[in-house]
Amino acid sequence: MARAGAVVAETLALVAEHLEPGVEMRELDRIADEHIEAQGGHPTSKGYKGFPAALCISPNAMVVHGIPDGYRARKGDLISVDLGVTLDGLVADSAVTLPVGEIAPEAQRLLDVCSEALAAGIEQARVGNRLSDISHAVQTVVEEAGFSVVRSLVGHGVGRSYHEDPQIPNYGPPGRAPLLQEGMTLAIEPMITAGEPDVYVHADEWSISSVDESLAAHFEHTVAVTPDGPRVLTSTGAALLR
Repeated sequence: MARAGAVVAETLALVAEHLEPGVEMRELDRIADEHIEAQGGHPTSKGYKGFPAALCISPNAMVVHGIPDGYRARKGDLISVDLGVTLDGLVADSAVTLPVGEIAPEAQRLLDVCSEALAAGIEQARVGNRLSDISHAVQTVVEEAGFSVVRSLVGHGVGRSYHEDPQIPNYGPPGRAPLLQEGMTLAIEPMITAGEPDVYVHADEWSISSVDESLAAHFEHTVAVTPDGPRVLTSTGAALLR
């Protein structure tokens, strides 16, 4: 999984390098697809329940599951990019929300808070903690900053399949749900908005946006629960860590 995670991280970094005003989302998807295949992996989303692309690309008020199309990035956009890679039968999953050029201060604060919420959730992924400790940590960071957690979308287990038990909400009281045990691998992924938490599904039956069209952010890592604490598997150095 760490090797798959390293490919995920490399690919997201490559996409970030090419994200600039004027670039088409389909071009970013092509770049990602080709890089993953060159590393011997497969983009897990491609063909998953009929999804047509390697990347989920979700601009601005779109929270998740956007299908890459002819939309061209514009200065000031927020572009969320979600990617899974399957390598040797194992899956790693990660997401990042990227700014296009200079963005508004409140948009930058949204990104910073979502990233901080992910870090807080990861910190709770420890043997002996409860699953809801992750959820509570995420919610606390987000809501103390005045933003909203999308409650109808969740993180999840990941490993031999893209989406496994347990589901990981981004809200709730601490100290509940299953005990975290050594060897669990979890996709922790705060999905937040600058406005209200409600979302809707587009006519394509994939894309999900905020109902009030407020900006959204999405950050995600695949994390292993180990005796030494949480280990992030979706970083460029993940495959080398012991």
